[in-house]
Amino acid sequence: MVDGYVPVIDLASARTGEAADRRLAAVIDEVCRTSGFLVIVGHGVADDTIAEMYRATREFFALPAAVKNGLLADPADPLMRGFGRKGSLAASNADAEVQQERALPDVSETFTVNRLGEPDGGQALPADADPALTTPNQWPELPGFTEAYRRYYAAMEVLAGDIMRLFALALGLPEDWFQDKIERHMTNLTANYYPAQPEPPAPGQLRKGVHSDWGSLTILYQDRGAGGLQVLDKADRWLDVPYIENSFVVNIGDLMAIWTNNRWVSTVHRVVNPPRELAAQERYSVPFFHQPAYDAVIECIPTCADLDNPARHASVRSGDYIVGKFSRAYGS
Repeated sequence: MVDGYVPVIDLASARTGEAADRRLAAVIDEVCRTSGFLVIVGHGVADDTIAEMYRATREFFALPAAVKNGLLADPADPLMRGFGRKGSLAASNADAEVQQERALPDVSETFTVNRLGEPDGGQALPADADPALTTPNQWPELPGFTEAYRRYYAAMEVLAGDIMRLFALALGLPEDWFQDKIERHMTNLTANYYPAQPEPPAPGQLRKGVHSDWGSLTILYQDRGAGGLQVLDKADRWLDVPYIENSFVVNIGDLMAIWTNNRWVSTVHRVVNPPRELAAQERYSVPFFHQPAYDAVIECIPTCADLDNPARHASVRSGDYIVGKFSRAYGS
């Protein structure tokens, strides 16, 4: 437990039968009503799948700047695949002064792939969707990189599906309630590199600015590096989410908060700079931003509203919401 706010949950117990599934789902419901963040162990992702992804990530960001810039994301790509443009996640917030936030870009580098950029990934997008959504993924010419990332992405798809099944049970729904809304998901897998900081950043500039995530859920791999993830609790205190070996951090995003009529919270978080005595340390994290199908209509689910608690949000199409957030954070 992280300060009583971010619990550690063993998913292995969810593989022992329906009763265990429902007990775990009840715990998840309580966590998502309070912090919206949990650390999971017993997730079933193979150690070598994680290790190869991490190795490939470090090798990519160690490439010369000219090589990485050769994979710079196309400004027309609404999902920013490849080496990321500078931007500010804080600018994506609904109440943000966008240009002001972008003037203090996140102190990080990113690399992103998306299922829609794979040869078979763009099937069945709606007719009015931006054709650039199927911009091909950009792969570096590093031995084993593409294979490591595709293997890790596939493992995250399975894990996200398992978690969404538990989410459905937690919300009193049939366990497959989300399935038709996520089977054609538009998930970004984004590697974050936080370089050493020999000189301190500008005042107010962070490795990742204060923001909430946008989709249904995020599954985060993080390493031991200094200067890490913090979540804002209900008392407006910033709490560290420490590294726990063989774990992932899971949090819900804005679309899940809309689905649940704010029963579950999309908690704001940030990635802080390391203390000056540890400023020479690099850090890596790799979030799997699970995002429903582009044309999934996100509206209050049946178990989260009644006459005394009507729907609080207008319905929104998943892809429109995600693309709009990208545009605010990184421009186009």
